[in-house]
Amino acid sequence: MGVSLLVTYERYVVVDDGPTDGNEPDEGRMTRTRIEYWWPILHRQMNCQSFKQRKKARNSVGARRVGIVGLGSIGSEIAKRLESFGCHISYNSKKRKPSVPYPYFSSVHELAIDSDVLIVCCTLTEETYHLITRDVLLALGKNGILINVGRGAHVDEKELVQCLVRGEIGGVGLDVMEDEPNVPKELYELDNVVLSPHKAVFTNESFSNVHEHILGMLEAYFSKKPLLSSVI
Repeated sequence: MGVSLLVTYERYVVVDDGPTDGNEPDEGRMTRTRIEYWWPILHRQMNCQSFKQRKKARNSVGARRVGIVGLGSIGSEIAKRLESFGCHISYNSKKRKPSVPYPYFSSVHELAIDSDVLIVCCTLTEETYHLITRDVLLALGKNGILINVGRGAHVDEKELVQCLVRGEIGGVGLDVMEDEPNVPKELYELDNVVLSPHKAVFTNESFSNVHEHILGMLEAYFSKKPLLSSVI
């Protein structure tokens, strides 16, 4: 599921997850790319034949209630940018964060009930494996949009496909798959699905920033100076 922090701690190994200052061109640019998965879904819904036949008005982006699963460094940057559009932010995390003003939900299911868009960007652990179940998807509802930029295994992919085929959720944007690089064929045939090959981080600026960060970490380590950052 990832690096065991307990094992690395016992062996005096420092674990770092890269630059996390939230500034462009690295994490902020990644966050902006992740948010953009939402826009194509809305665009495709507006252009599909079934949407053209509807007379009912739809909510604007700014009126959307956005639930963020995992309000870490990436989740916080997503929230900051969506606030600029007037979105109403709420979140689920391992524990409440006193420093943020957003409503906290201890249950992902309850968060989905209160959200128009659910964005998954938490860490993959045994506890978060298949965190997005059929019940969560149904709670999100027929007009709800799911965005997964965390790990594919956060979502029960088989149930997701069934919910999409049956029209039980409004749409999905996926940067990650449960069995990468294999993608369920049903997802290619739906107008309310946007797929990306796990590439949110793939920008020249992002790679340059990571390169500089690694060099800075190595320089600090061999100079016996405090490291630039670490997970623990």
